[in-house]
Amino acid sequence: KRVVNKMSKKRILTGDRPTGRLHIGHYFGSIKTRLKLQENDEYEPFILIADVQALTDNFNNPEKVRKNVRELAIDYLSCGIDPNKTTIYIQSMIPETAELTVFYSNLVTIARLQRNPTVKTEIAQKKELFGESVTYGFLGYPVSQAADITCFDGELIPVGEDQLPLIEQCREIVRKFNSIYGKDVLKEPKEVLSGQARIKGLDGNEKMGKSLGNAIYLSDSPEEITKKVMGAVTDPGRIKKDDLGNPDICMVAYYHKLFTKEDDYKKVCEECRAGKRGCVACKKELAKNIIDTLEPIREKRKYYEAHPEEVDKVLIEGTKKAREVAKETMKKVKKAMMLNYFEN
Repeated sequence: KRVVNKMSKKRILTGDRPTGRLHIGHYFGSIKTRLKLQENDEYEPFILIADVQALTDNFNNPEKVRKNVRELAIDYLSCGIDPNKTTIYIQSMIPETAELTVFYSNLVTIARLQRNPTVKTEIAQKKELFGESVTYGFLGYPVSQAADITCFDGELIPVGEDQLPLIEQCREIVRKFNSIYGKDVLKEPKEVLSGQARIKGLDGNEKMGKSLGNAIYLSDSPEEITKKVMGAVTDPGRIKKDDLGNPDICMVAYYHKLFTKEDDYKKVCEECRAGKRGCVACKKELAKNIIDTLEPIREKRKYYEAHPEEVDKVLIEGTKKAREVAKETMKKVKKAMMLNYFEN
């Protein structure tokens, strides 16, 4: 096995907001990619639990954010994220990131933030929360995200396509900073797409989400999974068991493609089109496949739920390591900005 110098490793930065448990959309959209990347000795992965960002639209419910920090960490560990290979840390416990966010705020205009497609979409989704008055914190979260990435010299950022405008905004900030304060002080990040399209909800919604009630969580019990699958949307034109079906518009067939072996999935579709497969039996088979797939994750979760001190240790040690990295970055940044007062 080739030995890679630690200093030459490319840093990877990803993260999630602690607003609820992870669901299968997260698993296929990001977790599987993270598991693959942590096994490559050319990379040094960091995962942040973005509690500061979570507060931008949960500022009135800090208990929710606090509770879900540990829940999110348990999900990571249960899925196989290895703290010996991947550093898991808490965003709010890295004050250097907040400091860097302030510096970056001078390099970005309000108009540019308002034009960001991802921000525009999310503001529209938060209409009920903000009305016509979006908070400074929410509008400016891409600046904070840029600080998260660059504080760790993040070079590769695994994201979905909907997050690409945020990575581009980060690159713009890096270019502006380097043009003012010195060439190559900061690294420009590159996106890594998972290759997996966003997972649809059980109701056919293009987005699977905590607030939409259409998600299967990695921690769901077999009974919960079965109940949710039995309520999944099927081909609306299929009334009787022997009616010819269309698996292309059936959410049960859609999930079979994710959780059923390829040959069995083809059989599901063939029998559906020929009217030889009933929806109830099809759903029961799918539920079993999902339950079996998630069983190892559920079992690991039980262990970590029973040993919260181990979870806390991972977070404490990961955050400590992350802060040391952030401190080194800020030394470099402050020197470039001539803010390194009283240093020889």
